[in-house]
Amino acid sequence: MENKTQGYKIREYHGLVKRYCQMLNLKDDPALIAEYRKRHSEEEVWPETLAAIREVGILEMEIYIHGTSLFMIVETPLDFDWDTAMAKMATLPRQEEWENYMSVFQQAEPGASSAEKWQLMDRMFHLYK
Repeated sequence: MENKTQGYKIREYHGLVKRYCQMLNLKDDPALIAEYRKRHSEEEVWPETLAAIREVGILEMEIYIHGTSLFMIVETPLDFDWDTAMAKMATLPRQEEWENYMSVFQQAEPGASSAEKWQLMDRMFHLYK
């Protein structure tokens, strides 16, 4: 089984992809955090949510947690446009309902969209060579 000390497998693509990194903070309540994790499990996450992620062109999405901090990595095709995709996602079936369902755990304004809650991060360092 993969874990934080053994690393995580990634999918290999036959071509370049873009990577977006985002962060969001949860409310500091262990019971709420446990429920948030549960709602993102394979058994609990809504099929419509997974379909919406794929429909807007996202190839891969991972969410990591440490304490109350969430970190999301999103990989997309090179021609992916973030603003266009997030605008489309907001219109897809059950997306607004999912956002409201998750908002009770998040430090965000009530009624905020996913694009408003998840803050894109700037890369300040990389080691490739």
